Amino acid sequence: MPKKKTGQRKKAEKQKLRQKEIRNRESQLPEQPCNLPMDCEKCGKKQKSRAFCYFCQSVQRLPICAQCGKQKCMLKTGDCVIRHAGVFTTGMQMVGAICDHCEAWICHGRKCLQSHACTCPLMDAVCVECERGVWDHGGRMYKCCFCDNFLCEDDQFEHQASCQVLESESYKCQSCNRLGQYSCLRCKTCYCEDHIRRKGFKYDKNKPIPCPKCNYDTNQTKDLSMSVRSHKYGRKRQDDEGEDDDYVYDAEYTAYREASDYKYAETDSDYSEDETDSDEDEEEESSEEEAGAAKAGKSTD
Repeated sequence: MPKKKTGQRKKAEKQKLRQKEIRNRESQLPEQPCNLPMDCEKCGKKQKSRAFCYFCQSVQRLPICAQCGKQKCMLKTGDCVIRHAGVFTTGMQMVGAICDHCEAWICHGRKCLQSHACTCPLMDAVCVECERGVWDHGGRMYKCCFCDNFLCEDDQFEHQASCQVLESESYKCQSCNRLGQYSCLRCKTCYCEDHIRRKGFKYDKNKPIPCPKCNYDTNQTKDLSMSVRSHKYGRKRQDDEGEDDDYVYDAEYTAYREASDYKYAETDSDYSEDETDSDEDEEEESSEEEAGAAKAGKSTD
């Protein structure tokens, strides 16, 4: 019979499994060491962790490794490529390279130098809105929680507020006229139960169905707050007095038209009054001339 496990043995195995889960778990992009916030010691501006300040190009006193996130390299625990004197080392004596993707320092540990360049989380990190990379702006990078695309610090809120919008004007499937039960947040399209599945492809029961176009995981439309695009041409007067931009613009435009029409009517009335006054003056002058001519004719007789 196998030996019965002691309590200490069980505890050690549980701890080992827990540590394995922690190492294998997928951490969020803002929690990655290469994307941590950094305050410059010289200019004081907040930015993404990088080798040189984006604004003043100064080097930080205590750089952070982009792979393991440490600021101090210990002699006994580290697999240092360069052997350093003393128990530990910090600063520029700890760094070994600069990553081309995230522009951050990498320590001189063998594991970090060999693995970070191939597994950098900011590889091909270009904002989907402004198309700027890590080297083009000083802020941190994020990922949209709906379409999983990269976003810069300036466009993250605006993009996520308008991400759940379909490119079509209805919720119907693109291949037929039936209601789309599944929506792809990256392609912004809907698919029905028949056209979401591809022939000759095996699907797992416990996993979401991938999009047939981009292979991104789809979600059920009823679980999302998806909206469709609506196109309005020209100025349309709103009947309800709600706080709408079109209504405010239309009200301002009608007020401007009424004011301009009123001014135009006033100028027309003034011009007509001037014309009538001038006509009356001309008639009075002509009558006076005729009366003077008649008196002159009588005097000659």
